[in-house]
Amino acid sequence: MLFTVGHSTHSIEAFLELLTKSSVTAIADVRSSPYSRFSPQFSREALKQSLRQANVAYTFLGKELGARSDNPACYKSGKVQYDLLAQQPAFADGVARVNEGMARYSIALMCAEKDPIECHRALLVARHFHQSGVSVAHIHADGSLERHDTYESRLLAICKLSEGDMFKTRAEFLLEAYAKQGERVAYQDEEMRSAEAAAS
Repeated sequence: MLFTVGHSTHSIEAFLELLTKSSVTAIADVRSSPYSRFSPQFSREALKQSLRQANVAYTFLGKELGARSDNPACYKSGKVQYDLLAQQPAFADGVARVNEGMARYSIALMCAEKDPIECHRALLVARHFHQSGVSVAHIHADGSLERHDTYESRLLAICKLSEGDMFKTRAEFLLEAYAKQGERVAYQDEEMRSAEAAAS
């Protein structure tokens, strides 16, 4: 089982309780920037220390599995494209590291957003693992778990799409839902968008 979790504005004590409740023994930090101005307890060094005291391992994978990229080819009109990020060698490296780690640890992919419906950890990273046959569950703020297939049903509902009908399969509707939600929440580089607009 692979978990995901959002640190949101939890106290560090509440966050550690969430991890303990789901028996998480390692955090893979998939934030592109591992710092939090509003919740400094989740800035990289402070978080590492708190996790260490709780006997939870920590690794930073924001370069591999983060929601941003230094590669301009991963952007369209200044907005990052999750499907292009997933094709990058760095993404494959990050996936390999998580797969290797799961042999020793119970891992949670951590980002900032409270709800995975708003976050690339589910729309990009967890989606990949789920499609690869890995069981994925999202840890919510109240400690409840949402299996990724249930998450996908919620995603379809939010995007006002069907679970499938006589014309399109559930998988086809899911492709549309992931694209629609990804477009809504993906990182926008304003300088890149302005430069592209000026060049066109």
